[in-house]
Amino acid sequence: MLSPSHQAAWRWSCSPFQPCVGLQSWVCGKDESLGNHLEMGKKLLAAGQLADALSHFHAAIDGDPENYMAYYRRATVYLAMGKSKSALPDLSKVIELKPDFTSARLQRGNLLLKQGRLDEAESDFKKVLNSNPSDKDENEAQSRLMKSDEIQRWVTQSRANFDRKDYITAVAHLDLIIETCVWDVSSRELRAECFIQMGEMGKAISDLTAASKLKSDNTQAFYKLSTIYYHLGDHEMSLNEVRECLKLDPDHEQCYSHYKQVKKLNKQIQSAEELIQQQRYGDAVSKYESVIKTEPNVPQYSHHAKERICHCLDVSRAITVCSEVLQSDPQNVNVLKDRAEAYLLDEQYEEAIKDYETAREHSENDRQIKEGLEKAQRLLKQSQKRDYYKILGVKRTAQKKEIVKAYRKQAQQWHPDNFQDPVEKKKAEKKFIDIAQAKEVLTDPEMRQKFDNGEDPMDPESQQGGHHQNFHSGFQGFNPFSSGQFNFKFNYQ
Repeated sequence: MLSPSHQAAWRWSCSPFQPCVGLQSWVCGKDESLGNHLEMGKKLLAAGQLADALSHFHAAIDGDPENYMAYYRRATVYLAMGKSKSALPDLSKVIELKPDFTSARLQRGNLLLKQGRLDEAESDFKKVLNSNPSDKDENEAQSRLMKSDEIQRWVTQSRANFDRKDYITAVAHLDLIIETCVWDVSSRELRAECFIQMGEMGKAISDLTAASKLKSDNTQAFYKLSTIYYHLGDHEMSLNEVRECLKLDPDHEQCYSHYKQVKKLNKQIQSAEELIQQQRYGDAVSKYESVIKTEPNVPQYSHHAKERICHCLDVSRAITVCSEVLQSDPQNVNVLKDRAEAYLLDEQYEEAIKDYETAREHSENDRQIKEGLEKAQRLLKQSQKRDYYKILGVKRTAQKKEIVKAYRKQAQQWHPDNFQDPVEKKKAEKKFIDIAQAKEVLTDPEMRQKFDNGEDPMDPESQQGGHHQNFHSGFQGFNPFSSGQFNFKFNYQ
């Protein structure tokens, strides 16, 4: 292989008037191939075909690793593709091969400035100014040098403000820095810390996410992201971020310790939800109680656990737990719907109506709220008339066996043959008819469901019009509503 100086000499010795022979032919052929790659790459770059242009510049550099123009062209493609990290080493190689290449030095200085590497950027801008630049390059270098000097002052001020816990002023300076130094990891991490102290977790997440991408091995950014998501109650995102940390460093002490805690909590919550889907409500309650014990210090998890426990419990306990959740989160639509449903089953219709109306204020288009409210209003009206459950003396949650037993007891007590006095006998006849109708309605699933929806199947007026939505339930004729994305059901104990 010839040295670059010898290759240059051989190139000059080749011309159309003096054909290349032997070693000269090899050098000329190589030179022609290099020129073709550079020319094709340049044309493709101009046409916006960046990937194809990049391939030609790769080939040009492979053919001649000392060709500064090939590196410069490839850096230009990388910049057009938004790959500044790849462009920077190519620009450095250009400057190494040709130190007086002003355009390359200016571009590198601008990239270093965007990365927040202020001292290195200033060095490039000063060298441009000392190299007899064109007026255009001189003006650009001077402008960027002044900007870098200004940013240096903002950096000092922002850190001083942070140390004084003046986070608002620190953020104001960091905003100015990041406006120019868009790829500056340290400034974004410092601003994220300010946001954390200010309680603006969404903004902190945005800066830390950017920092984790700008610095390829940024385990600390992933760890902080995971802890923020964890304390916001988002255990799944917390688990995702801490796993990214451990991919970079499996032995990272903080990330591994945090990973074990998040994984345990995540598994408990997932198991509880699976139990709810399987309608194993007692087991789900126990699992969510374990969640509260696993993480008693982050209120979001105990709040979520109580919210989910709320719809798993029997009616009276559900009302109590739902009320506890609503004390701290009075606008929680799902819990309002759950408590309203529990109130319905507990025959507290006015309370159910209040909860549905409150829920409607925060979710106007929720079909379940509309249907639940209409049902509660019908049941309230119905309760002021004939109530088949009260006639037989059974609860709304009574099973068919209990209803038949109650019917037999009432029928025996109020059979007209038991009464001799005409007035008492007439009263007993009416009572006996009511008891028989109550038994007929409550032992027929379809009729009972109509009655539970506020329609009296024995009342001709109630049958005249009125279109009512049918509901389905795991209990005979009863319909626990669904709430949100879950199907809520109460246990009857």
